[in-house]
Amino acid sequence: MKAIDRTRIRDLMERERQTFRDRHPRSGELAEEAKTNLLFGVPMNWMVRWPGDYPVFVDRAEGAHFTDVDGNTFVDFCLGDTGGMAGHGPKLAVEAIAEQAAKGITLMLPTEDAAWVGAEMTRRFGVPFWQFCLTATDANRFVLRWAREITGRQKIVVHNWNYHGSVDETFAQLDDEGNIRPREGLIGQATPLDLTTKVVEINDLEALERALEPGDVAAVLFEPALTNIGIVLPEPGYHEGVRELCSRYGTLLVIDETHTICAGPGGCTKAWGLDPDIVTIGKTLGAGIPSAAFGMSADVAQRIVDLTDWHNSDVGGTGGTLAGNALSLAAMRATLGGVLTDDAFERMVGLGERFEAGVQDVIDSRELPWHVTRIGARVEYLFRPDEARNGAQAAAGQDEELDPLIHLYLMNRGILMTPFHNMSLMSPATTAEDVDRHSEVFAKAADELIAG
Repeated sequence: MKAIDRTRIRDLMERERQTFRDRHPRSGELAEEAKTNLLFGVPMNWMVRWPGDYPVFVDRAEGAHFTDVDGNTFVDFCLGDTGGMAGHGPKLAVEAIAEQAAKGITLMLPTEDAAWVGAEMTRRFGVPFWQFCLTATDANRFVLRWAREITGRQKIVVHNWNYHGSVDETFAQLDDEGNIRPREGLIGQATPLDLTTKVVEINDLEALERALEPGDVAAVLFEPALTNIGIVLPEPGYHEGVRELCSRYGTLLVIDETHTICAGPGGCTKAWGLDPDIVTIGKTLGAGIPSAAFGMSADVAQRIVDLTDWHNSDVGGTGGTLAGNALSLAAMRATLGGVLTDDAFERMVGLGERFEAGVQDVIDSRELPWHVTRIGARVEYLFRPDEARNGAQAAAGQDEELDPLIHLYLMNRGILMTPFHNMSLMSPATTAEDVDRHSEVFAKAADELIAG
């Protein structure tokens, strides 16, 4: 395999940074103006993490494309880090959102759409009872509260290098000696994480059994595959082992499908035949309107009902004034019923396969020490030869020079990937031409890296 000259990476990065400045002068002006009133100059602090000198300011978006304020157009494979997975402004969803907005946005009362969405979520994921909120973070927070209530236990288990939104207890990871420590960057830590959380590596059933054996774990909260430190796939038999151990030790199994909905209309739960007690999901359900849900088995639902104090149900730490509002339910019904359909997923997964094949061809033909990994309609390439088996290996394999260079190189040529690690997602509006455009630009980047 060919080695990449690190000096070449740094030289190309300087060139690409200048190209970025040349292509985005108006975004640069807006970024400076925003610093007057916005903390960090952006509406949310993580927006500063793009590899250019400043974030691109968007003018308009449609389908799988958007245009920035400087008139540059992009194929969008980031799709709002899954929030825009339905595509930007899908006609059916936009019409339903506008119609419901005119009739009432939030009422603190149910609408007919809620029952339809609940039935559709049951069809897709298999668990029969659902509740709605606005973010996957909220969904995960709420189910952890319920899990502690109905089990009488306090601790949870998460994967090393997990991602479950901004849930306090999940910002835990293992150090080199296997001890639990806060994730770097965690601010305002509420309580020592070893009091609330146990951490295991994905694919390590022995460690999971050690964590569950004391009988103090209310819930295991897992993504079916890691997605936020590079895709790390489960090994054969892993999820069957997780299910058996949770059942043996009386621990609830929570599967977070927020990113892994890319596997199909019922996420990995349906595609891989998983058997969770609880499912959580957010981001994409409402075509960009804040929407999320959590569903549960009949047994879990009955245990919740039996322990609910209806007189105080509004102060239990779950729900919220805007949770389950009429607008988000209308958006979910339109999105699930007419946009992110079973047929749409079949096509999206096919495009994911095409994307993966295009990347693999570049890697093989240039003899590069990289690899590509896919879950359904989500594809990621990483700049190391072997797939990671766990979160620690994935974190150790990040390339802090090559990752941002490839991202910026693509962006400067009209291809937007998810930042931090180069991940792509297909939408119902993505085309084969969009995918092939990425393969073409990715090949040019590879050729420039190995030139000379």
